Amino acid sequence: MKTKLKFLIFLLPLLSFGQEAQTLYTKKAPLTEQELKRWSHLDLEKDTIPGMSVDKAYAELLKNKKGAKVIVAVIDSGVDIDHPDLKGTIWTNPKEIPNNKKDDDKNGYVDDIHGWNFLGDSYNETLEMTRILKKGDDGSEVYKKALADFKKEQKKMMSYKESIDFLYEADKAIREELKKDDYTLEELNNVSSVKYKLYQSKTVMLAFAADAGTNFREELISAKNQVYDKLNYNLNTEFDGRKIVGDNPDNFDDKKYGNNKVFGPNKEETEHGTHVAGIIAQQRNNKIGGDGVAQNVQIMVLRAVPNGDEYDKDIALAIRYAADNGAKIINGSFGKDFSPHAEWVWDAIKYAESKDVLFVHAAGNDGKDVDIEENFPTDTKDKKTEFVTNFLQIGALNYEYGEKIIADFSNYGSKNVDIYAPGVKIYATLPNNKFKYLEGTSMASPNAAGVAALIRSYYPNLKAHQVKEIIMQSGTPIDMVVKVGEEAEKRNFSEASVSGKMVNAYNALKMAEEVSKNQKK
Repeated sequence: MKTKLKFLIFLLPLLSFGQEAQTLYTKKAPLTEQELKRWSHLDLEKDTIPGMSVDKAYAELLKNKKGAKVIVAVIDSGVDIDHPDLKGTIWTNPKEIPNNKKDDDKNGYVDDIHGWNFLGDSYNETLEMTRILKKGDDGSEVYKKALADFKKEQKKMMSYKESIDFLYEADKAIREELKKDDYTLEELNNVSSVKYKLYQSKTVMLAFAADAGTNFREELISAKNQVYDKLNYNLNTEFDGRKIVGDNPDNFDDKKYGNNKVFGPNKEETEHGTHVAGIIAQQRNNKIGGDGVAQNVQIMVLRAVPNGDEYDKDIALAIRYAADNGAKIINGSFGKDFSPHAEWVWDAIKYAESKDVLFVHAAGNDGKDVDIEENFPTDTKDKKTEFVTNFLQIGALNYEYGEKIIADFSNYGSKNVDIYAPGVKIYATLPNNKFKYLEGTSMASPNAAGVAALIRSYYPNLKAHQVKEIIMQSGTPIDMVVKVGEEAEKRNFSEASVSGKMVNAYNALKMAEEVSKNQKK
């Protein structure tokens, strides 16, 4: 899933609530550290924070109740399955004998103990539009659009590179002055700036730190990696990351590839997937890290999202693997603008529907209207008619209740984004026993998937399409004008998604109980 290089922008130039309810529910004071770490679990009415009412659901509806185990497949960059806060939540294939180098369950995957790694030892990849250009001009409209988008993205990244290089020169000057490889904000403030060059470097770094926060050097390194990865790999028509895997990604019959190492060649490279898994299932109330939305969850790990655009074949096979091996929910925190083999993914989603699997998908981080522009995968071929009932598309919420409640990076659409969930400053697991705040619709999607897992755990008689409808219908409606997209277009919250609501776990479980009771009669 694409991320937003927001910390560089400043350098380039150098329940129906009305208006009265908005005032009532607005958080006046800044969030405390504890509130920020758990804001997505809090309650709008009780805490004046637009969370999903997860804590309220546990306290009032789930106390002394025992749910069934639910398998949630995480199709992502891989997961650090040894993280202590994910201990006991990783799915183990009961039909496979570990490490005997045999396909015991005859599913085509040898020793698939915790899932499958469709990327093998690869990590960096091109974007889909880069692959389209690499194949040559076929005169199609797709090629023309890919070329135009490529040039636009390349130009933007070159501008970002100028900013990054400028920042790194300033950073280097500070490090040389302090005679150390790292430094704090306090040390930066105390740097003597008598010399003009040092004064300039200090000013630049202080401006960056003001926007990036106390972990400004970590953010700088992260931003640099994103920009250079974009130029060196994502937008490099000479780069071929797939040759490491060894298959033909344009041949769906070529399925014997990958391995069972679900955290890939390097656990550090599973940051995205480990964070997603933690949002869903990190242990609750253990006094470390954050809390997962769902208990009684087993995470099935399917590594299919590289540092670049995912391949349609990998995604389609991962969806089918999940459906065939007992997953009841799939989280897909990925997406792209072009999909040359979209039909493979569509067929896989239909297959998952036939197996009663709910597919929860992130709406994307481009700040665009997906009723007009592309963001794959989708559950519609014409942006109007849905061809499945098991696809739930999630936009991202900010923790500020008001006109900025929809994250500025979040895609939106009154027909093709179903509902919103928390996606800004979400605290969860990282590889090698770490925790961190991340943001994106990639974080909103697993928040919603966690609520779906709660429903399927306590009301297992409900079908995937019912769970989708319950989440959408039971959400908290917001009746106010908000800003959407990078251009901060104003529209009513009710017109920014199909439901016009934000996910509410408490309401969803109450509705699920009623639907479940009526179904049993």
